[in-house]
Amino acid sequence: MEMFSRDGVMSLGFLCRLVLRALPKIFAFSPTLLKKIHKVDEYVHPPLMEEATANSESPELPEDILMDIFALLEIPDLVRVGSVCSSWRAAYISLHSFGRYRRPQTPCLLYTSQADGDNVACLYSLSEKRVYKLTLPEPPIRSRYIIGSSQGWVVTADERSELHLVNPITGEQIALPSVTTIEQVKPIYDDAGVIQQYELLQYYGEEVIGDPSIHALDNLRDKLYTKAFVFSDSSTGSYIVVLIHNPIYQLSFARAGDSKWTWLPPNAEYDDCIYMDGLLYALTSMCGIDAFDLTGPTIVRKVVMDDTKYYIYEHLYMAQAPSGDVLLVSREQDVAVGDDEGEDAPERDISEIIMETRKIMLYKVDIAAKELVEINSILDHVLFLGLSQSHCLSAEEYPQLKSNHVYLTDNERGIAFRKSNCRDMCVFNLESNSIEEIVSPESWCSWPAPIWITPNLTKMCSGLNE
Repeated sequence: MEMFSRDGVMSLGFLCRLVLRALPKIFAFSPTLLKKIHKVDEYVHPPLMEEATANSESPELPEDILMDIFALLEIPDLVRVGSVCSSWRAAYISLHSFGRYRRPQTPCLLYTSQADGDNVACLYSLSEKRVYKLTLPEPPIRSRYIIGSSQGWVVTADERSELHLVNPITGEQIALPSVTTIEQVKPIYDDAGVIQQYELLQYYGEEVIGDPSIHALDNLRDKLYTKAFVFSDSSTGSYIVVLIHNPIYQLSFARAGDSKWTWLPPNAEYDDCIYMDGLLYALTSMCGIDAFDLTGPTIVRKVVMDDTKYYIYEHLYMAQAPSGDVLLVSREQDVAVGDDEGEDAPERDISEIIMETRKIMLYKVDIAAKELVEINSILDHVLFLGLSQSHCLSAEEYPQLKSNHVYLTDNERGIAFRKSNCRDMCVFNLESNSIEEIVSPESWCSWPAPIWITPNLTKMCSGLNE
């Protein structure tokens, strides 16, 4: 797989300047090594980068020193240095094989661009403020829906409404259990035994809420999927995928290797999920929280907190702070349809509808007291919200990010699953209630939905790093 474009390979001179800054923090190095590093920086500069790469020539440093240096890099830079020459590639591989690469990764924005091929995704690095291009496996990313992202994995739905996990960094792709194994989905076959349509049954728990509906193969994904998550399963060392899906935002999950989805009745109206201390916590649209232990033979729903508020137009999110506290976030959006007003105003196309985040409310969840405590700041923390798994990070650990800010992508159902030109994507200042642009709208396609991902080099099939 084409990981990063050729012009993205790191300048050797840049790396060596990084070495000079970083080495004193890692280990005490000798004057001889310092002279060698200075010599390296003088020898290589950007105009010679192509030649050095082509000839597999690079300044020689011991592999253990290279590994210590590479361990400081974020994954985009790490992949680039691993492409420079054979010795650097060996250090890059050894770093993963020995489990020494544990650097926290700054989230990146994944999106597509009309200027690129249908299989190409753009990765915007917040730490570098630059874009990388990645070629993803078939089917083309531009033909898919993106319904979630967790731990470096993107959950996509193809044109038959089947789900796949894709790691944009490694190119690994895993097919999830068939959509036909979701409780409320039934396949409709033709005379030859080929699936032609899907029937979506309208019930949750034991309550029927409407008549079944029939959908084309590529249309079901628009009606069925809301949000997806990938969680590490410490009991098996593998992973669990959780779906929020219709009718009325129910839960289903699948463990690695499962052949079907397992339904989690009897509740519904879920907005977000987190996985902590071996339990799945699910947030309802009325600020209730349910917990599920997915490891046992019988899964029982435990009510952690009863419904406390009723929101109509807000999106709700739940995230665990580095301290262990659970945060609940309400995102209020306004809808605008243009400058014309009044009864005689022309009818607006969906592409002209604009969703804008106007207000964000913050709460700390007091699980013991089963109540929400309103707070007005996240101080030296940062939130990432949208279709991806919700995250709360320490700004001190991620100095490139802005403290007391929320990085937002669009997950409005009325827009996020339609090919609209408008997306509610911004960096929201919690102190001033002001917003700023992440990436220019001219740079990205509105389809599939742009999403946050945290780059990850772990290969899920083997459970090992590359």
